[in-house]
Amino acid sequence: MALFAVQLSFDVDNPEPRMQVRPAHRDYLTSLKEAGKLVAAGPFADESGALLLYDVADEAELRDILAKDPYTPAGVYELVTLKEWNQIFKP
Repeated sequence: MALFAVQLSFDVDNPEPRMQVRPAHRDYLTSLKEAGKLVAAGPFADESGALLLYDVADEAELRDILAKDPYTPAGVYELVTLKEWNQIFKP
Protein backbone atom coordinates (compact mmCIF):
# COMPACT_ATOMS: atom_id res chain seq x y z
CA MET A 1 0.00 0.00 0.00
CA ALA A 2 1.04 3.58 -0.57
CA LEU A 3 0.07 6.82 1.11
CA PHE A 4 -0.90 9.77 -1.07
CA ALA A 5 -1.49 13.37 -0.07
CA VAL A 6 -4.08 15.22 -2.13
CA GLN A 7 -4.61 18.96 -1.94
CA LEU A 8 -7.73 20.50 -3.47
CA SER A 9 -8.55 24.13 -4.16
CA PHE A 10 -12.13 25.50 -4.05
CA ASP A 11 -13.71 28.57 -5.62
CA VAL A 12 -14.16 30.73 -2.51
CA ASP A 13 -16.13 33.33 -4.47
CA ASN A 14 -18.83 30.80 -5.44
CA PRO A 15 -19.18 28.11 -2.74
CA GLU A 16 -22.84 27.24 -3.47
CA PRO A 17 -22.20 24.51 -6.09
CA ARG A 18 -19.83 22.79 -3.66
CA MET A 19 -22.24 23.14 -0.75
CA GLN A 20 -24.98 21.45 -2.79
CA VAL A 21 -22.90 18.32 -3.39
CA ARG A 22 -20.95 18.32 -0.11
CA PRO A 23 -23.30 15.87 1.70
CA ALA A 24 -22.79 13.27 -1.06
CA HIS A 25 -19.03 13.97 -1.04
CA ARG A 26 -18.85 13.43 2.72
CA ASP A 27 -20.90 10.22 2.50
CA TYR A 28 -18.43 9.00 -0.12
CA LEU A 29 -15.47 9.89 2.10
CA THR A 30 -17.12 8.06 5.01
CA SER A 31 -17.36 4.90 2.88
CA LEU A 32 -13.68 5.25 1.94
CA LYS A 33 -12.71 5.69 5.60
CA GLU A 34 -14.68 2.57 6.54
CA ALA A 35 -12.94 0.66 3.74
CA GLY A 36 -9.51 1.73 5.01
CA LYS A 37 -8.74 3.83 1.92
CA LEU A 38 -9.02 7.27 3.54
CA VAL A 39 -6.67 8.06 6.42
CA ALA A 40 -7.60 11.70 7.06
CA ALA A 41 -9.49 14.50 5.34
CA GLY A 42 -10.72 17.98 5.98
CA PRO A 43 -11.08 21.49 4.63
CA PHE A 44 -8.67 24.29 5.38
CA ALA A 45 -9.96 26.71 8.02
CA ASP A 46 -10.54 29.41 5.39
CA GLU A 47 -12.55 26.98 3.17
CA SER A 48 -10.16 27.67 0.26
CA GLY A 49 -9.49 23.97 -0.23
CA ALA A 50 -8.91 20.67 1.52
CA LEU A 51 -6.22 18.14 2.35
CA LEU A 52 -6.85 14.40 2.10
CA LEU A 53 -4.59 11.46 2.87
CA TYR A 54 -5.29 8.15 1.14
CA ASP A 55 -3.88 4.65 1.70
CA VAL A 56 -4.18 2.88 -1.66
CA ALA A 57 -2.37 0.32 -3.79
CA ASP A 58 -1.07 2.88 -6.26
CA GLU A 59 -1.77 6.16 -8.04
CA ALA A 60 -4.12 4.47 -10.50
CA GLU A 61 -6.38 3.34 -7.66
CA LEU A 62 -6.33 6.83 -6.18
CA ARG A 63 -7.26 8.43 -9.50
CA ASP A 64 -10.17 5.98 -9.78
CA ILE A 65 -11.30 6.95 -6.27
CA LEU A 66 -11.09 10.64 -7.13
CA ALA A 67 -13.05 10.10 -10.36
CA LYS A 68 -15.89 8.53 -8.36
CA ASP A 69 -16.01 11.35 -5.79
CA PRO A 70 -19.22 13.40 -6.25
CA TYR A 71 -17.10 16.57 -6.24
CA THR A 72 -15.40 15.50 -9.49
CA PRO A 73 -18.35 15.50 -11.93
CA ALA A 74 -19.69 18.63 -10.17
CA GLY A 75 -16.43 20.41 -11.06
CA VAL A 76 -16.17 22.15 -7.69
CA TYR A 77 -12.45 21.74 -7.09
CA GLU A 78 -9.08 22.02 -8.74
CA LEU A 79 -6.49 19.34 -8.02
CA VAL A 80 -3.47 21.22 -6.68
CA THR A 81 -1.28 18.35 -5.46
CA LEU A 82 -1.32 14.58 -5.75
CA LYS A 83 1.89 13.12 -4.36
CA GLU A 84 2.98 9.88 -2.78
CA TRP A 85 3.92 10.54 0.84
CA ASN A 86 6.37 8.75 3.13
CA GLN A 87 5.08 8.77 6.69
CA ILE A 88 7.86 8.95 9.29
CA PHE A 89 5.92 9.46 12.52
CA LYS A 90 2.65 7.69 13.26
CA PRO A 91 0.07 8.71 15.86
